[in-house]
Amino acid sequence: MSALVPFGWSSSLLPGRPANDDPFVRLWNEVDRLFSQVFRTSDPAVWPESRGFGVAIEVVETPDAFSLIAELPGIDPKDVSIELQGDLLTIRGEKKAEREEGDATWHVSERRYGRFVRSLRLPFQAEADKIEAAYKNGLLEITVPKPAALRQEVKRIAVKAAA
Repeated sequence: MSALVPFGWSSSLLPGRPANDDPFVRLWNEVDRLFSQVFRTSDPAVWPESRGFGVAIEVVETPDAFSLIAELPGIDPKDVSIELQGDLLTIRGEKKAEREEGDATWHVSERRYGRFVRSLRLPFQAEADKIEAAYKNGLLEITVPKPAALRQEVKRIAVKAAA
């Protein structure tokens, strides 16, 4: 890549730019990321809607429900929506850039802005009106109760010492 785009080389004759400010480098990274996302899965239901950024999640199962915890730091809860279509749960939103350019010179910018989407297939048909979502400290927690037929009561069996 450095043979095609000379920006950032240490020569005083060439213009110096931060690597992430170069339009060719950004285009290269964007195309590479798009191909990686598209060919990672063949299920169109989980393809990204936009080219913003990925959402890291944890899925925790309890006897009564599944909890999905998504990291959404710096995102206003008003900019997030949750949809259920059949057994497909989708989280959509947008992280808006809120920086003032002014006279500032940006040397490094690793923060990501833009739209995001994350879809997960649930192992059952959930009831949308029973799903709850709460946002606190950059974490979105979605609780999806299991249908009554899937809830299994856990019975503990005492272990006795053999005589």
